[in-house]
Amino acid sequence: MAAYCAIMNKNHGCIPSGLGEDKAVPIEEIMERVTEEDFNVTLTGGDPWWQVEIILPLAKAIKENGYTVWCYTGFTWEEITASDRLSSILPWIDVVVEGRFVEELRDISLRFRGSSNQRMIRVAESLARNEVCLYQ
Repeated sequence: MAAYCAIMNKNHGCIPSGLGEDKAVPIEEIMERVTEEDFNVTLTGGDPWWQVEIILPLAKAIKENGYTVWCYTGFTWEEITASDRLSSILPWIDVVVEGRFVEELRDISLRFRGSSNQRMIRVAESLARNEVCLYQ
């Protein structure tokens, strides 16, 4: 299994690994870099949920190795949880930043999101309580 990725290296900035080269990178190679550099992972887009079957094994490997996974998506929490396919990745995600970016709601003062309609959701707690629990 392979995934397209760009790895954000805490010491060296963004390292395009396969990005722009139309080249898939094996999950083992991604995990080698993650563990070697010892960093948590953020899955961004395009939109990872459009290719959930490919991203799921990567997110699972990241979590099983003790790292935190954040994921950005244009889908809403309600859309994700209403779909068996989309929600299949949720056990492997710590925080989902959800909602489409809306230019009219753009707010540069917001942490980790671009527009005020987007929510940062703590996945495990939200699933356990069956209600949206926001990350502050």
